[in-house]
Amino acid sequence: METEPSLLAARARIHAALGDPARLAIVDALTLGDASPGEIARALDMPTNLVAHHVKVLTDAGLVARGRSEGDRRRTYLRLQPAALSALAPPPLTGVHRVVFVCTHNSARSQLAAALWKRRTDGDTASAGTRPAPRVHPRAVAVAHRHALDLDPTGTAHVDDVVRDDDLVVAVCDNAHEELTGPVRPRLHWSVPDPVRVDTDEAFEAAYADLADRVDRLAPAASSGDTR
Repeated sequence: METEPSLLAARARIHAALGDPARLAIVDALTLGDASPGEIARALDMPTNLVAHHVKVLTDAGLVARGRSEGDRRRTYLRLQPAALSALAPPPLTGVHRVVFVCTHNSARSQLAAALWKRRTDGDTASAGTRPAPRVHPRAVAVAHRHALDLDPTGTAHVDDVVRDDDLVVAVCDNAHEELTGPVRPRLHWSVPDPVRVDTDEAFEAAYADLADRVDRLAPAASSGDTR
């Protein structure tokens, strides 16, 4: 996922502005309501000249806006700009119609990831393997059952039979990420340890937890695309 240099520069300015504890305290103070510089100085026990300096940095970064009081026209109020804080997050993925999770055998991690994605987003998803096994691993079926995931124990498939040109392909194992260098190339890579190597319930629970966390992070970034 690439980001325009200008967007990166804007995000870097915001991060730099928030990197000072005093400026972060001012942002915190403005999160729920507006305040004048004098009110900020009193609330934070900070000299007014220092408040003025920090407010200028925050204003230049686009985090704070000034407005005149409609009562006492000489007074200025500071207002937080929430959109600037939202810009700290990486830009969303675009053009996402279906998410396909790929691992080597399509017997554990990719299956769990697809089931998690379907439950989290109700979006169109699939899973596949570079060398698919004849069935889903029994411990993967068991962990899916424990977490109420819908998983077909016989539904394995090869990447060539599943992946389409407009899919967002996520490799959930290192081998698949490194092997898929042709037309099917993962856009994202999740280095999730193989639970089959350890073959314990604890290893499969750890893989489930790792995948669930990653799905939760990816879902908002892909929400602007059509995941249905």
